Amino acid sequence: MSLNAADLLMFMPCSQGEGSYSAHFPAKGFWICLSALLLLVAMAMGLTGYLALTGPGSTSLQTVRLTAPDQTGVLLNQTAVLDPQNHLVTLSVTAAGNQTSTVLFDVKHGLICYRPADQQRCFLQTMERSDYDHVGSLLSGPQNQGDVQLSGNETQRRTQFLGVMAGGQVGVASLDEPLRTLCRDRTVHQTRRTDGPGKQRLVYFCIDICFPSNICVSVCFYYLPE
Repeated sequence: MSLNAADLLMFMPCSQGEGSYSAHFPAKGFWICLSALLLLVAMAMGLTGYLALTGPGSTSLQTVRLTAPDQTGVLLNQTAVLDPQNHLVTLSVTAAGNQTSTVLFDVKHGLICYRPADQQRCFLQTMERSDYDHVGSLLSGPQNQGDVQLSGNETQRRTQFLGVMAGGQVGVASLDEPLRTLCRDRTVHQTRRTDGPGKQRLVYFCIDICFPSNICVSVCFYYLPE
């Protein structure tokens, strides 16, 4: 069988088109697969970043409720919010009259911040070894969640005096978070631990805080002489 020129012209376009399609298809499939792979990688990275930002911070928070009688037998209600990831313990202490004061232990920066319920002030104290021990009983203690009932007969009670330093006012903007948020719209004062105010000085207020180690501390403030 012989083919003339017209017959060859009829077959040549089909042959070239098939070869072009055959060469084009693998390239097209490669780019489709590569695009899908890049999309999956981007989604995985985005999900990982989201969980890193929101997951641990939201799931690591724990709450401990402590109840202990004061020296007169009246129950003190206290809630501790634990943030082990950021080394923070926030105590909300409700005393007589349903007034709630806040005490924030910032272990990372070695500071304690007191925000009394009845004053437009915050008071800063540098953490001491005993403070680290007390906070450790909350962060790493066996009862890191739930309710803790302290017995009045077994609880040790201590009184700690803090003198408000004259001229020791601190700008809120200079504080790190979450101290800055805690003391927003309040004046912030430096304090230091003292043996006591003496008879010539008045104690202005006290905050009673308790820890699962059966230790309650009454932190009392007074203003140092100018």
